[in-house]
Amino acid sequence: MRHKHGYRKLSRTSAHRAALLKNLAIALTEHGRIETTLPKAKELRRYYERLITKASAGGSNAHRAVFALLQSKASTQKLVEEIAPEYKERSGGYTRIIKTRTRRGDAAPMAIIELV
Repeated sequence: MRHKHGYRKLSRTSAHRAALLKNLAIALTEHGRIETTLPKAKELRRYYERLITKASAGGSNAHRAVFALLQSKASTQKLVEEIAPEYKERSGGYTRIIKTRTRRGDAAPMAIIELV
């Protein structure tokens, strides 16, 4: 039973799940909106909103904290210097999830996740 278990496992090992979320976060930073499955989008929202909160502090420590999770210099710079300052006054709710379709083949529910 779930009993307030904290996150979705997404049928992956912990290292695979961390790599998946990192790559989805980099793609979201680069493109502004991406389409993925609904459970991945919901898990990415938690991960990405924490990243924006860390990045909104600004300065070199924010760069270090975000880079430790993303491992991409270009995405880290864009997140800290361009994206995070836009949400300085906003307290959470930086992303939006829109349910789109059912994927043909495995009938997985798909969703678009985008920055607000």
